[in-house]
Amino acid sequence: MARAPPLPRGRPGMKAVVTAGVLVTTLWNLRCFLHPAELFGGAPKHTEPLVVLVWEWPSMQVPNISGDVCQELYGITGCWLTMERQLLSQAHVVVFPHTRLRPGRDQLPRERLPGQSWVWVSLESPSNTKALAGWNQTFNWVMTYRQDSDIFIPYGKLVPNRSATVNIPVKTNLVSWVISNYHRTQKRAEVYKNLSRYLHVNIYGKANRKPLCKECLLPTTSKSKFYLAFENSIHQDYITEKLWRNSLLAGTVPVVLGPPRSNYEQFIPADSFIHVDDFGSLAELATFLKTMNSSRYRQFFSWQRRFSVKLYTDWRERICTICTAYPSLPRGQLYPSLESWFNS
Repeated sequence: MARAPPLPRGRPGMKAVVTAGVLVTTLWNLRCFLHPAELFGGAPKHTEPLVVLVWEWPSMQVPNISGDVCQELYGITGCWLTMERQLLSQAHVVVFPHTRLRPGRDQLPRERLPGQSWVWVSLESPSNTKALAGWNQTFNWVMTYRQDSDIFIPYGKLVPNRSATVNIPVKTNLVSWVISNYHRTQKRAEVYKNLSRYLHVNIYGKANRKPLCKECLLPTTSKSKFYLAFENSIHQDYITEKLWRNSLLAGTVPVVLGPPRSNYEQFIPADSFIHVDDFGSLAELATFLKTMNSSRYRQFFSWQRRFSVKLYTDWRERICTICTAYPSLPRGQLYPSLESWFNS
């Protein structure tokens, strides 16, 4: 039987080309719509607000978090904070401050919902954080002052400010220190005791029965040329409001006791502070402070020409940053030993 002649192989008409192109484009756009994560990697983008459930508020005083507080206060869009536990099934993230955790898991949700992430939060140092062993295989992310946290929440930072000028308040005394919890076993107590043999330190706070009101703190410490920004314990990145607020924001030069100088220099300029470890003895440190001339003293404030101090004091701002970090946070992660990580 004779075969049918082959169809002519000419160029397709313009109409057919256009039709095929429209079809391909439509299918591609439909694929992008249905499976965006397959094309671009990572977690799917949330078109609805990211729901962050705070299981218990980190501080005793709970602020108003109704409405779109992240947008209204900090310009962070698509972030909804809530403390309503009945919304657990809708929460993308659940926040658990360590200071509010009780021993055992009785007060936690019975199970983590699929796709939901739990965050452990702490601003205290390992020396002041107890009962971590009971929380193995519990949390997906950690949120602390440490730079290697999944969500980094420092006590403060320097922000660029080109229009800033050097402003050094009038000084009426040499050194001051605000201390509420004084324990003789702490390193800072030992250093203070030995340093005070060589110079006078003006001490304020509950430990010396001279408490300062919130509005009195900065005006008081600003009158001193130097401030003892001594941390209660020494750990990586543990640099608290003693440096940021009591000293730098007040306009005095911090004399720091904490992690090594190299760690401080990751946060502030090398010429903006004095480290206790810079000297072979506390007698040398005392001499350096007492004999410093005005020209050398002013050099410690050069950072003010380029930066301003930003404090983080509102837990609403800290928790809102979870939404900013969320797209880049690791999925499917679980800390096998929270204690091992935090004490490393």
